[in-house]
Amino acid sequence: MPRDNMIVGLDIGTTKVVVVVAEVNSEGRLDIVGLGETSSGGLRKGIIIDIENTARAIEKAVEQAERMSGLKINSAFVGLTGPHIQSINNKGVVAVAGEEGEITPEDVQRVLQAARVIPLTAERRVIHVLPRQYIVDGYDGITDPVGMSGSRLEVETQIVTAAGAVVQITLKSVQRANLTVDELVLNPLASAEAVLQQAEKELGAVVIDIGGGTTEIAIIYQGSLWFAAVLPVGSEHITGDLAVGLRTPILQAEGIKKEHGCVFAGLIDNDEQFIEVPPVGGKEKRRVSLKTLATIIEPRVEEIFTLALQKINAADPQTLLPGGVILTGGGALLKGMTQLSSEVLGMPVRLGVPEGNGGLADMVANPAYATAVGLLRYGANRLAYSQAAAGQEAIWAGFWQRLKNWWRELF
Repeated sequence: MPRDNMIVGLDIGTTKVVVVVAEVNSEGRLDIVGLGETSSGGLRKGIIIDIENTARAIEKAVEQAERMSGLKINSAFVGLTGPHIQSINNKGVVAVAGEEGEITPEDVQRVLQAARVIPLTAERRVIHVLPRQYIVDGYDGITDPVGMSGSRLEVETQIVTAAGAVVQITLKSVQRANLTVDELVLNPLASAEAVLQQAEKELGAVVIDIGGGTTEIAIIYQGSLWFAAVLPVGSEHITGDLAVGLRTPILQAEGIKKEHGCVFAGLIDNDEQFIEVPPVGGKEKRRVSLKTLATIIEPRVEEIFTLALQKINAADPQTLLPGGVILTGGGALLKGMTQLSSEVLGMPVRLGVPEGNGGLADMVANPAYATAVGLLRYGANRLAYSQAAAGQEAIWAGFWQRLKNWWRELF
């Protein structure tokens, strides 16, 4: 049976579909209870091009997660990615409407709605309106203005938009798999939730998630999203380069990449290390040195990080990003990835692994599951927020009821 404290993350990737199920315990910690994973063939560069194929992959992953968890999955927080993603900064301003100038949750909602008003073409849709800071009568750096007093409330936000057609296709694919979408969540935002430490979020850091068909970038500064972008290139392109360079089938190239791939030729000391590569057409295998593999892989990876650096510089983060770069995603597991990325980006780089979870956490303690686990974290934060709001509403309802009762007793 479904449970009120159950959260499901659905990561629809170019090469695989991942479903992770967690229960939020009394301390707010995630206990991982189920995992489902299957290959996906209905996407290209993070965008769904075959609804039926994608829906079948989602159903299969959901079935696996249900068998492991013993829970029925009806809905999920779903990741969204692709080169169509755009993020812009915007501000909103409203006059405080509450008595004696006290800011209420309704004032916060109004100012966020004001910030949401941006010029958009008909085919674009707003996915997130993420507050960076609130400003009350000129005093900035405020994270929660509710309860403060003032006459003017401002908010600085990061607004994430996506192509409306892609959003509709994603929703349709999930619904075709008999699931309800709790919320669409930007993939790099989810990955950041999974792998960043609190100090890195505050100081400023970059999360680069290398997936199968895309590379996702998120700059997190002062605890919130500052910039996001998606590059239409990922680890699938490395596999393609190997297939062409070695004249071997894609499946064999993928296996060679995972088992023997290195992105930095300088890390290979022995030039005499060879592997056997099966050619196209089933002819006799050829011997290829590991250094040759690295010389094929290195230019593509260097290109990915050069493009990422251009996006980071264009974002103008207004900080040196002392938290450095956190590299995650399945593509980040190749040998030498942190060394080469640090050299190209000119910043310290570490590998980001989802941590701090309970239950079957060891099953998802891998960069390849960063987005799926991040979707759980995002969902858990939403659950906590809604419960707190409901609790606050109940307190006020009780207060007004006691006040009415007291008034009746008097008169």
